[in-house]
Amino acid sequence: MSSNSPIRVAVVGTGFGQAIHIPGLQHHPRTELVAVYNRDLGKAKAIADKNNISYAFHNLDKLLAMSDLDAVSLSTPPFLHYEMGKQILNAGKHLLLEKPMAMSAQETKELYHLAAKNNLVATADFEFRYVPAWQLLAEKLEEGYIGEPRLIKIDWLVASRANPERGWNWYARKDKGGGVLGAVGSHAFDYIHWLFGPVKRLCARLVCAIKQRPDPLENGKLKPVDADDTCLIMLELTDGTPVQLTISSVTYNGRGHWLEVYGDRGTLVLGSDNLKDYVHGFHLQAGLAGKPLTEVEIPKRLTFPQVFTDGRLAPFIRIVDRWVESIDQKQSLAPSLYEGVYSQLLMDLTHQSNETGSWVDVPGLNSFL
Repeated sequence: MSSNSPIRVAVVGTGFGQAIHIPGLQHHPRTELVAVYNRDLGKAKAIADKNNISYAFHNLDKLLAMSDLDAVSLSTPPFLHYEMGKQILNAGKHLLLEKPMAMSAQETKELYHLAAKNNLVATADFEFRYVPAWQLLAEKLEEGYIGEPRLIKIDWLVASRANPERGWNWYARKDKGGGVLGAVGSHAFDYIHWLFGPVKRLCARLVCAIKQRPDPLENGKLKPVDADDTCLIMLELTDGTPVQLTISSVTYNGRGHWLEVYGDRGTLVLGSDNLKDYVHGFHLQAGLAGKPLTEVEIPKRLTFPQVFTDGRLAPFIRIVDRWVESIDQKQSLAPSLYEGVYSQLLMDLTHQSNETGSWVDVPGLNSFL
C-alpha cells in the first residue's frame, strides 16, 4: 500500500462507532469507509444508508472476507473485543481498537502478539494524547517546568450516570466490562503512564452506589448493577511519586476532570468543568514556586485544524492520523496495543486490590509481555 492510496475501512460496532468512528473516518482524507457491522442486519443497513456506506453486514466473517477491505475500527462493548479482535487480525486486517481493550490484560496481550505475528498495525483509541491542552501539559513536563514531582492528583467527577433512572444495559455488569473504571479509568491509566511513567504499586476501592436500574427492554423491570461507578485509587510511581486518582460517574455537579501536578519548582493544573463533553473545555494553568497560577495559551501548532460540536471527534481524527501513519510505516506507533496492555493491566490490578483490600505490586510491562 502506497502512502497516498486510500485505506479501506469497516466500522464494527455502531454505538460510539456511529457517533464518532463513522464521521471521523469519513472526514479523514486517507480512510475510505466501505462497510459497517451490526448484529441486527436491519440496523446495519439503516446506518449504512444514512451514512452513504456501500455495504452492511451482520456476519463478521462475511465482512472480513471482503477482498477490498484493509482495516477495521472496532467499537463494540469490551466483552466482545477479544474474539472479534482475533477474527479481524487473523483475517489480515489492521485494527483500531476502542478502550477498554478487552476483559483482561491477558486477552489484550494475546491480541498484541497476534498483531505482531501477522505484521499488522493495532492502534488504541487513547484520545487524550491528542487534545491540545494535554499535549501542552506534556511539553511543560518534558521541559522540567515543575522540577521534581511531589504529588499528582486527579479528579474525574461527572454526573453521566448519576440518575438512577438511566437504563440498565451491559454497562451495568462487571462481567461484561461495564463500569466507570473501564470507561474512563482506562484513559487515566494510559495518560499517567504517558505523562509520568510506570507504576510500582497501587491500592484501590471500587464502589457501586446505584445498585439497580430499570431495563428498557423489559418494561422498566429493575435489574441488579454490580459494575463500579466510583473508584478511589492510590498509586506509587516507580520514581516514588504518589498519585491520587478519584473517578466517579454519579456525582451531581461534580467538578469535572482535573489533573494537578505539584513539584519542587512549580505547579501545573489542567482541567475542565464541562460535564457534558469530556474533551471541550480544557485549559492549563501554571505557576512557579511562590507565584500565582496563570493560564497558559495553547500555541497554534497544537490546536485542532477543525473543531466539531462533539468534542470527541477532533482527537479521534488525530488517532486515525496516527493509525494511518502506522500503516504507512508498517509498525504500530504509540498508542498501540503495547500501551493498551498496560492500561488493562492496571485495571486488572485495581480489581485485585479492591477484592483483597491490599496494595498490589505492578510488574514491568516488558516482563508481563
